[in-house]
Amino acid sequence: MTKKKRKPDFSKPKPIATVEQTEELEDKTEQNEATEEQISDGDEIESKRKVRTQKFFPDKIYFNLPLIVIAGRPNVGKSTLFNALTHTKRAITDPTPGVTRDPVEGTCFIAGKPVHLVDTGGYKLTRDMQSRESEMDDLVVEKTVQTLRKADRILLLLDATEITAEDEELILRLRPWWNKLIAAVNKTEGGKNEHLAFNYMQFGFNDITPISAAHGDNIPLLCEKMVAGLDFSKVTEGTEQELPIRIAILGKPNTGKSTLSNALTHTEASIVSDYAGTTRDVVEGSFRYNGRDIQILDTAGIRRKSKVSDNVEYYSVNRAIKTLDECDVVFIMIDAKEGLSEQDKKITSLAFERGRGVIFVLNKWDLLEDQSNKAIRDTQNWIQTMFGHMNWAPIVPLSAKNRDGIKNLMNTALELFEQLNRKVDTASLNLALKDWLFKYPPPATKAIHFKIRYITQTSINPVNFLIFATRPDNVPGSYVSYLKNRIREDLGFDNIPVQIEMKASRQKWQDRNEKEN
Repeated sequence: MTKKKRKPDFSKPKPIATVEQTEELEDKTEQNEATEEQISDGDEIESKRKVRTQKFFPDKIYFNLPLIVIAGRPNVGKSTLFNALTHTKRAITDPTPGVTRDPVEGTCFIAGKPVHLVDTGGYKLTRDMQSRESEMDDLVVEKTVQTLRKADRILLLLDATEITAEDEELILRLRPWWNKLIAAVNKTEGGKNEHLAFNYMQFGFNDITPISAAHGDNIPLLCEKMVAGLDFSKVTEGTEQELPIRIAILGKPNTGKSTLSNALTHTEASIVSDYAGTTRDVVEGSFRYNGRDIQILDTAGIRRKSKVSDNVEYYSVNRAIKTLDECDVVFIMIDAKEGLSEQDKKITSLAFERGRGVIFVLNKWDLLEDQSNKAIRDTQNWIQTMFGHMNWAPIVPLSAKNRDGIKNLMNTALELFEQLNRKVDTASLNLALKDWLFKYPPPATKAIHFKIRYITQTSINPVNFLIFATRPDNVPGSYVSYLKNRIREDLGFDNIPVQIEMKASRQKWQDRNEKEN
């Protein structure tokens, strides 16, 4: 038989709380209010427990991150796993063995913690000793071992379908770093081949994780093991103002892009060889110059489309071109001995369309017989003649191999970045526009008649302006070019591309300004 609920007796007086009870109630109220404020400040925080435990947030910038390196023989799925963990398509994936050569790096969140992840080239032993590819394989193995030495955690990726001599050799090579090694066996999607994966236990692994990089099987479990025991105490949080300046190095094959990247970063991150097409993935490097963090993007050489035959080079070129969407400044590498080519023009045109700062880098200048100032001026005049619409772009001669001229190159890059991020207020712009219209009035005929009302800057990096005119379609291209030149010379945008968009307007800027005020 259920008991009846006792009804409250309102005839009795309300009990008076003691001083101790009152203080305890106030303390609990303050704690609850503080917790509620924390929860309301962050929409993504769902519980009081999460407020106390969550330390890292994906929208923040972090430094001094633990380094995790993915190692393994060719074609075990290292690049596929790297792309899955970073949620990108940064590393090229292709059935061709040995696609990845240079270490591909990226910052990502694994099991809720920020880490620096590196995909290395495959550890390859079987090769044709009489081919140039064998030289590349030696360089790739050497670069992989250098990267493993710096790692805080090594993820050895193996293939469930077979155990090869390359696997055994690499496992033997990894013995000195056994305490920071974890093993995962790929290609076990849906439990397939999972029984074969444990054959690797014969090599002395304490634990093995069967996964599928392509299908995502057991990836969350692997992520927990990857970050377990890593030291995050030295990780520091940055701000948006500390975002690095991103510089992409583009050009034809064998112009010295990787040599320049290594010279700037004072590392050997990129493999350097006279073998055309050495670099395939985009190799990232970082360094500090004049108090600014710089991130360099070493890209694959871009050949003419008709000469690109295999899939790997096709993807390499696409990755190189895509860096134009991610960078601030572009170094167009030109071989000073070979001179300018049609391909250089096309690469420059792509950078110009995206509004990036462009510097023409005349590499291998030390190999020329005449290195006088007159020779430099003549070469600069020739390039400016070839690029008539880009005569504002700086031209810097240097020797990446001897590291001559790098200081001048970096000072120029910092100046371009400052111009790309310059913002001019609307009032100053329209005072300048009034002066420009007075000095060179717009053409006025029966066929061409328009009035320019006002101007405003719509964006930085890339730098864009919006001009309102009564009949924008009637404004001739020559007058738009005049306005672009005036913006560059009078407002401090003299070394970067400037874009102007024309829009219809019947309202004067002065009237509009009065309404806004």
